[in-house]
Amino acid sequence: MHYLIIDRQTNPAASDRLPGDDVEVREQTKPCLLDATILNHQLIVPSQFIWPENERASSEMVPELHVPVIDVAAFLSGDPIAVARAICLVGEACRNHGFFSVVNHGVDHNLIRQAHRCKDYFFDLPVNEKQRAVRKPGELCGYSSSFIGRFSSKLPWKETLSFQCSAEESSHIVEEYFRRTLGEEFSKIGKVYEEYCRKMNDLSLTIMEILGKSLGVKQGHFHELFQGNESIMRLNHYPPCQRPDQTLGTGPHCDPTSLTILHQELINGLQVSVDEEWRSISPNFNEFIVNIGDTFMALSNGIYRSCLHRAVVNKESSRSSLAFFLCPNKDKVVAPPPELVSPDRPRRYPDFKWPTFLQFTQKHYRADTKTLESFSNWINYANLSKNG
Repeated sequence: MHYLIIDRQTNPAASDRLPGDDVEVREQTKPCLLDATILNHQLIVPSQFIWPENERASSEMVPELHVPVIDVAAFLSGDPIAVARAICLVGEACRNHGFFSVVNHGVDHNLIRQAHRCKDYFFDLPVNEKQRAVRKPGELCGYSSSFIGRFSSKLPWKETLSFQCSAEESSHIVEEYFRRTLGEEFSKIGKVYEEYCRKMNDLSLTIMEILGKSLGVKQGHFHELFQGNESIMRLNHYPPCQRPDQTLGTGPHCDPTSLTILHQELINGLQVSVDEEWRSISPNFNEFIVNIGDTFMALSNGIYRSCLHRAVVNKESSRSSLAFFLCPNKDKVVAPPPELVSPDRPRRYPDFKWPTFLQFTQKHYRADTKTLESFSNWINYANLSKNG
């Protein structure tokens, strides 16, 4: 069998197909379901997954990007040398490419292992069971495979499960999501991710303090902006691909959110564009990889950069990761603090609220290096139209 792509509206009934028949849908634009267990073994990559040659990953070894390592416990100790070192390293990284790692972060290793085990359990489910959590058009949360979405070309070779999480200690939004969408038996998994998201929120607020100090912003400014946030957690699974030279796990993009905290399993796949050259960031169980997104680039008035990155796949083994995306409080205005605006550095981006930017990336624009610039033009045009 080459591959199986199932269109819920147009595929032949199961009784009309013979065992071993290929089912191919050409120029497919309707939402489809794909079964990763079949996709793993196909020798011919469906055309929707094939990327242009100039955008594909090279088969040659990609050089390593040695990102700065920030010792969170040392920073929190208040030791002046440790604090100064963290501020210096973060500032340098965020001016160059926006990526760094954190160690001694306070997140229990057993919780991280549990989160990975729960992720693996979910993605190992039959496709019809995963479909209980399917992401509906226009929604942010739910299960998504490459064919469930807005695009019908240059599709990523992956499946994901996304859900919202709350910074409120009393919230059970994650546990309730798993119970509501997947059933009572998933309540324990929901509790694991509830705890994991709380730890990610705590860690992200500490990282925001480091970022604030590195920019010379008054203490607590960013902490206040992100207090009471409803952020996003995403589980990623990249199945093996027999032709990894033709496709990508995730295409080149910049994250629209403020901060991403990623934990990779022990398979390489994350690549970052630095000086127009792709560099690899190897996984380390003891580290979280952190990168700033477009929203924080706006908060820093363009001083810090969100950076183009992608995920590649391989033919030998699957790869997976846990990604936490910190988002501002939905009611707060995203604008740089006064310390970062001056006659020499005027405002680069208009004021906005996170839900408006999220809507733009979900409905109007496929994220890339120009997302924030395009969004700013969109906002400015809307304001001119409103006032004109």
